Amino acid sequence: MAGASSRVHYLSDFCCPLGGRAAGKPFVLRHEAQVFLSTGREFVYVYDQEGGLLTAVYQFPDQVWHLQLLAIRRALYVLCARTGIYCLSLDSLDRSGSQACEDKEEAAPPYPVILVDPDACVLPDAALCAFAVLDDMLVTLAQGPTQWKMQLFERPCAGEEPQPGDQVGEVELSTCTPPGGVPEKPAAPRFLPVLCCVFPPDSRAPHGHPQGCGCFTLEEALFGLLFGVDATLLQSPVILCGLPDGQLCCVVLKALVTSGLAPGDPKVLVKILHHLEEPVIFIGALRAEPHEEEAARELLPGQHVHSDCLVALGHQGRTLAIKASWSESGNLVPELREYCLPGPVLCAACGGDGHMYHSTPSDLCVVDLTRRDSPWNPEKPDGAVGGLPSVLCPASLNICSALALCVTARAPTGSTELLALSSKGRLISCGLDLNSEAPVPAKMAMANAGQKIKELLLDIGDVSERVSFLKKAVDQRNKAITSLNEAMNVSCALLSHPEGDRPIACTITTSWSRLELRDMLMATCTLENSSSFSLDQGWTLCIQVLTSSSALDLDGTGSAFTYTIPVDRLGPGSRREVTLPLGPSESGVLDLPVTMSCWLFYSLREVVGAALAPSDPLEAPYLEQLPLSLPKQEGVCLPLCKRTVDMLQCLRFAGAAAHPAQAPCVPGPACEPVETFLKTCQAPGSEPTGAASLRAKYLPPSTASIRVSAGLLRAALEDGHSGFHLCSATLRWLLAENVAVDVVRAQTLSSIQGIAPDGTDVNLTVHEVAVTDLSPAGPIQAVEIQVESSSLANMCRVHHAIIRRIQTMVTEQAALGSSPPDLRMQYLQQIHANHQELLREVQTLRDQLCTEDEVSSCATAQKLLQIYKQLRNPSLVLL
Repeated sequence: MAGASSRVHYLSDFCCPLGGRAAGKPFVLRHEAQVFLSTGREFVYVYDQEGGLLTAVYQFPDQVWHLQLLAIRRALYVLCARTGIYCLSLDSLDRSGSQACEDKEEAAPPYPVILVDPDACVLPDAALCAFAVLDDMLVTLAQGPTQWKMQLFERPCAGEEPQPGDQVGEVELSTCTPPGGVPEKPAAPRFLPVLCCVFPPDSRAPHGHPQGCGCFTLEEALFGLLFGVDATLLQSPVILCGLPDGQLCCVVLKALVTSGLAPGDPKVLVKILHHLEEPVIFIGALRAEPHEEEAARELLPGQHVHSDCLVALGHQGRTLAIKASWSESGNLVPELREYCLPGPVLCAACGGDGHMYHSTPSDLCVVDLTRRDSPWNPEKPDGAVGGLPSVLCPASLNICSALALCVTARAPTGSTELLALSSKGRLISCGLDLNSEAPVPAKMAMANAGQKIKELLLDIGDVSERVSFLKKAVDQRNKAITSLNEAMNVSCALLSHPEGDRPIACTITTSWSRLELRDMLMATCTLENSSSFSLDQGWTLCIQVLTSSSALDLDGTGSAFTYTIPVDRLGPGSRREVTLPLGPSESGVLDLPVTMSCWLFYSLREVVGAALAPSDPLEAPYLEQLPLSLPKQEGVCLPLCKRTVDMLQCLRFAGAAAHPAQAPCVPGPACEPVETFLKTCQAPGSEPTGAASLRAKYLPPSTASIRVSAGLLRAALEDGHSGFHLCSATLRWLLAENVAVDVVRAQTLSSIQGIAPDGTDVNLTVHEVAVTDLSPAGPIQAVEIQVESSSLANMCRVHHAIIRRIQTMVTEQAALGSSPPDLRMQYLQQIHANHQELLREVQTLRDQLCTEDEVSSCATAQKLLQIYKQLRNPSLVLL
């Protein structure tokens, strides 16, 4: 188009519904001087454009979804949400308007609201979403639980209640998604379907339908190509239906004749023309021939111009245009072209001059479909001329947020008038002269042109920089989303396998190694990924080492160390090993037991924060409109394993020294040079000096014993140690987690001498005994585990490790339902009383140690050691 000049007039203001209007619900119709409009609420307004007066306001029970005017019958049909279709007579509207004009001086505006009589509901149906009215028929589209249903009724009039026999046809369309909400009042659908009626050229033209009411006539060539020979021979109108899922389908009206018990076959009656893949907002038709052609053709009196192009618009701007054209072989074929217009589309309308208008939140545009890339060939038959333009170029009308449109032609001047309802509730009249020549601007001066080019280049550079940064930000966020998805999959995989084989597991093993001229106990943590997921950015392996307090410091607390190791690209089937020193420390002390816990930590701040925060301070202004909300939680913690390293795992044996690094030696602090020199100068064969040597020479070794039922041990060890002597099997079970357990497995041993981390000897002896005084049924066969060491602390650590294993074994056997034999309760009570007396004596002696002098405290300490020895050797048996 050469130019588009417009003159805008504000006609009236209407109230806005709370929260604004939903696109597709407002509607504007014009008939003669009357304008009928709905704002998306429950009101229908009647406005006299010539007089500039609001003549009537009608209130319906619920939101008004659609209006259609049947002028030849003087009736206005209204679809009310969740209620049905109402019919209002235009004669009654005229009488109401005349009465309102007579009472204008008496009653102050606004005019009183007229409540619509429930008897005006000619077709009650809460599921109706769209309808189309013909001269003698009414087509409805209802939303069922799973499918759309199209029904054909004889057109009811006001005051008539349709009977079941009034329905003459029914067919089911494609599947649909029912709206949410409560069953009594379901939520309104976001997009409503679109219905319109297409007439063949030789049938009765829709004289009773004003322009924009969804009824139009197509030329014979296009009608036959779209709807087939049957519709052409039957001279049947066709119902076009645009669904919210994007389907554009059609139903031949005269074929939609069924009995009440046998609905029509959808495969026969329903034909899918196209799929826009987005909700259909508008269906219309226009004349795509050039103006020169129409001027060359003489129209007979009363003859109407038939449309030769069918158009459909989607919500996001995807546009479909269909026209009959000649193929290269000389045959008539339907030409389908898809265009992409600015979106989202709020509403649209077609004019009789080949122009289509569509509204977006930012602008009201017009496109010209009469402009073709190929010239018109007058030798081609009527209805099959030319083709469609390859590209549509929208022209702005400088009107924003029009929610409803109505196009009318002014007969005297030939210009076009648009009636639009804006988002602020204003009714706007826009007079357009699309054929006027726009004034050509004067030639720009050379200096101004250069400056303008510089400004444009700077703007292009700014836009390019912004696009580059936004692309980088989008890539970072896509990477973060992918990482979050992987983290979710890993979390679900680990949490769904709390026990047993886990897709991502961590195992802990211990061994002795030579490090900096000292023997060190090393722990190796092996992280193995057996899942189909990958551990990449954001994952960290955390290892916590919790040591117990020293045996000599009763009031002390253990220390905790946490190691964090980033996990970088641990793919499926890969493993990662981490080795940590556990001790002894520089003072030569290894506080056992040591508890090691491993878990995976996923840092949300590292992954999400890096994607949201700008990497360059100069790029921060580009993020002003982007929602930046860092996660409140630091990350996700997934536990993997937990293991306790005790003295039984740290014992070393002389026969297990496979290489010098594992040869037993006494670890300790780094010696001073003078002390090292004195040791080297010591005569060969002389006895070593020191507290440990003196304790081993002059003090008796500390001992402790534990008795366990032989039957309990056989039941617990029958799987892994069957075929071995019970004492040897028990010793192998106690040292199963020791790296030097092969020494015990190579021989059938019931006793063994090991070396503690500080170099002192630890003797383990296992032998069978018979307990005679515990059961009235006779002696109970038991296994006694005896621990002996010159170091009281090491003896206590080994004793604690044995008790921990036996407690686990007893708990597992109790879960299997094993029951102990009959016992002598009086004997047990006597042993318990003796132990209570010993504990009270221990408390008394410990209190004396705080007040006595050095000489007396030595005797008290000797008594304490004797009592502790009695407590460590009870007469009870673990059953």
